[in-house]
Amino acid sequence: MHLCKCNRAMPLHCISKVYFGGTEIFMKLYVSSSPHLRAPITTRRVMGDVLIALLPCVVAGVLLYGFRSLLVVGLSTLFCVALEYLCSLVMKREQTIGDLSAAVTGVLLGLIMPVSVPIHLLFVGCVTAIVVVKQMLGGLGNNFVNPALTARIVMLVSFPTQMTAFTTAQMTDAVTTATPLAKDVAQTALWDLFVGRVGGCIGETCKIAILIGLVYLLARRVISPIIPVCYVGTAALFSLLVGASVPFHLLSGGLLFGAVFMATDYVTSPVSKGGRVLYAVLCGLLTMLIRLYANLPEGVSYAIVLMNIATPLIERIPFGKPFGKGGKSSV
Repeated sequence: MHLCKCNRAMPLHCISKVYFGGTEIFMKLYVSSSPHLRAPITTRRVMGDVLIALLPCVVAGVLLYGFRSLLVVGLSTLFCVALEYLCSLVMKREQTIGDLSAAVTGVLLGLIMPVSVPIHLLFVGCVTAIVVVKQMLGGLGNNFVNPALTARIVMLVSFPTQMTAFTTAQMTDAVTTATPLAKDVAQTALWDLFVGRVGGCIGETCKIAILIGLVYLLARRVISPIIPVCYVGTAALFSLLVGASVPFHLLSGGLLFGAVFMATDYVTSPVSKGGRVLYAVLCGLLTMLIRLYANLPEGVSYAIVLMNIATPLIERIPFGKPFGKGGKSSV
C-alpha cells in the first residue's frame, strides 16, 4: 500500500492508493484518536435532547414569572448563537452553530438568570460564555469549565445588585424578594419550594420541571444517574450530619438544577465511573460548605466550576484497571 496524497483541509481524511493485481485502487483512510468503536450518537442529537429536557423549566419560568422570562431565555439563546457564528467567521473555523451547543449554552444561561436581569448585562454574560470561555479556548470540547456557570459567576461578582434582585410569583403580581437560602427556614413552606413559588432564577425554582427533564435525559440515556444521585445524596447527608433541614437544602437554590443540567456536562466532568462518583461527591460537599459556612447564599455555581477545574486531576486517578493489565502475561 502506498500513501500518495493527504487532504490538508481535512487532517483526518487521507486518500491511499493500493495496487491489487496490477490495478490501482483508491481508498479513503480516516485517522483519528481512540475510541475507534463509536455509537451512532451525534453532538446535535445530544444537544437536541438537552434542549427538550430544558423545555419544562422554560414553561415553568413563564408560568411563575411572566413572559419576560421567555424574553430573557430567548435573547440569551439568540445572543449565544450569533456570537458563536461571528467567532467562527473571525477565527476562520468551521461553523458549529448547527450542533446546537451554543443554543444549549444560551438556554442554560437564561434559565440561571433572575427574570429582572437587564438585557445589556445578559449580553455581557453571553460574551463571557461563548467568546471567552468557549471559543477563545478552542471551541466545543476544549473549554475546561462550564461556560454558562462561569458567565454567571462573572456576573455575580461584577453586578451583584442586579444579579440578586429576585422576584417571586404571587398570583398575578411579582415582588422583589430574597432567595429562600437568604431567609429563615421556617419562613418558607416546602411545597412552595417544590413548585417554585419562591424567589430565585428563572429555571431553578420549579423542581417538578427539573425532575421531568431529568427523567427524559435518563430515558434517552443522555446522562448517567451517577452524578445527580451522588451530588444530591452528598448534600443530603451533609445536611443531616450538621443538623440542617435536608428537604429545605435539597429544594432550595439551584442544587437540583445544577446536579441535573450543569454537573453532568460531558466536556467538564470525568469519564470514568469512579471519577464521576468522586467528582459529584466533592460537588455536593463544596456546595454545602459554601452555603453554610461561607459569606455566600448559594454555592452550586462555585462548587461545580471548582470541580470542573479539578476534573483533569481526578482523571489521573486509576479507578479501574488500565487497558491490557491484569491478565496473564503471554511473554
